[in-house]
Parts: sequence; C-alpha cells; structure tokens
Amino acid sequence: MPHTLDPHRTALILIDLQEGIVSLPTAPRSGAEVVAASKIVAERFRHAGAVVVLVNVAFAADGKDALSAPVDKPLHDPNTSLPAHWAELVPDLAREGDLRVTKHQWGAFYGTDLDLQLRRRGINTIVLGGIATNMGVESTARAAHEHGYHVIILEDLTAGLDEEMHHFAFQRLFPHLARIRQSNEIQFS
Repeated sequence: MPHTLDPHRTALILIDLQEGIVSLPTAPRSGAEVVAASKIVAERFRHAGAVVVLVNVAFAADGKDALSAPVDKPLHDPNTSLPAHWAELVPDLAREGDLRVTKHQWGAFYGTDLDLQLRRRGINTIVLGGIATNMGVESTARAAHEHGYHVIILEDLTAGLDEEMHHFAFQRLFPHLARIRQSNEIQFS
C-alpha cells in the first residue's frame, strides 16, 4: 500500500547500524542486508529533502554512563569492555547534513536531543529502521508514539536478534504504535 509523505515534515531514523551491532546474528535478515537496504532508502530520503538521523549507542570508556539496573538476563558482561570500533557507524552510511544522535540505552529519545532536533525542524512524521527490532527500534517507536509523532516502521529495514521476537513485534505490537510498511511503499509529495 503506497504511502505518500511530505519530505519537509519527515525524518528517517536509522537505529544502531554500527559495527558492533550489525555483525551480530540477526533474523529474518542479516545485518548486512539491513545496512544495504538502509543505504538505498537513506539516499532516497536525502534526495527528496527529508532529514536523515543516524543513531548509535555508545558508552564512556569507564562505562559509568551505561545502564546498571539489575536484570535477569544482561545483554553482555558489564566487566567486559566492548571492541574498539563497536560504536562506529558502518562505513558509507553517513553523509554531510545527516543528524547524528548517540544514545546510552535502547531508545533514541530519552537522554538525547532527538526530540528537540526533530521539533525545531518541523518534523511530525518519523520513519524507523535498524537493529534490533525488539530493542532499539521498538523502544524508539514507543517513545515517538508517546511524543505524538506519526510513526512508520519499515519492516524490510529491520532485523531482530531473534526471528520470533521480530515477528511478534510486527504482528502484535507495532500495529498499535505505528503504520508498518516496506521501503518501496514510501513516496514523497
């Protein structure tokens, strides 16, 4: 179903397309597939005059800005340092003029200036993609919905760390927060 957007009121937000995350095993598509498709879509958005926002997650060298709440299943050992290039965006993704946001938790709104940057540019619609579906993408979609943005999630620009969780998010959760589309369904007015 085609979906027409005003490029001056729309931002593409790509979540965590960075060295340390795209190399993880993902489903239903690989991180490399998500990156390749995201690069194409980002160029379409730039060409139309829409804002492109590239979000990464990073932590201070001492890790003191990382979440430390106790959980039953931590994602990684807090006593283990991340590889040197873990937080760097994948090569050839960023372009001059793109907005960059560094977050310190799953979602891209809390603790960042993302909302300020979008509102000052008159953005009311965000289009989301990235890795992982049921972590960074879902957290950002929830916050965007709560902030009153119109949210579109591009299924073909996402992958989860688990295929079942990816499908669960798209079948059961995202329809309540957003419109779900494929990237080829997006066009500009």
